Amino acid sequence: MSQNTTIIEINGMKLEVDLRQAKRIETLKVGSPVKVLAKGYDGYKVHAGTVVGFEPFASLPTIIVAYLDIDYASANLKFIHFNAQSKDIEIVHSVDGDLVDIDRGHIVDKMDREIAKKEQELEDLHARKAFFLANFGKYFPQFAAV
Repeated sequence: MSQNTTIIEINGMKLEVDLRQAKRIETLKVGSPVKVLAKGYDGYKVHAGTVVGFEPFASLPTIIVAYLDIDYASANLKFIHFNAQSKDIEIVHSVDGDLVDIDRGHIVDKMDREIAKKEQELEDLHARKAFFLANFGKYFPQFAAV
């Protein structure tokens, strides 16, 4: 047996396989962990993702993948629709331990900070509206009773 071959067993039958010619076939299902290679502004980057759906269109079957785009300030959840026409993106099945740099608590903290920031923006917009309604009434006399 050379360095480019291996022995595998299928249903009790041992086969010698030439690894230079062998293909790996992945079975993906909803919930399968995947790695997403996506092109961004600074080149290609690997992201952790999960398969969230399949669209069995006759002309262009599509896999829907949700993935995390994590940077220094935020953790964004993004979606891609992967099919034969997808450019600048690849997906592969992820095995345990592939992406060890993902920390659930750290990601949730980033998302919580983003939520707090947006809630503060919403409060500011409500305050601006209240100020406008309270102080700009003389410009709109037809709405003075409102």
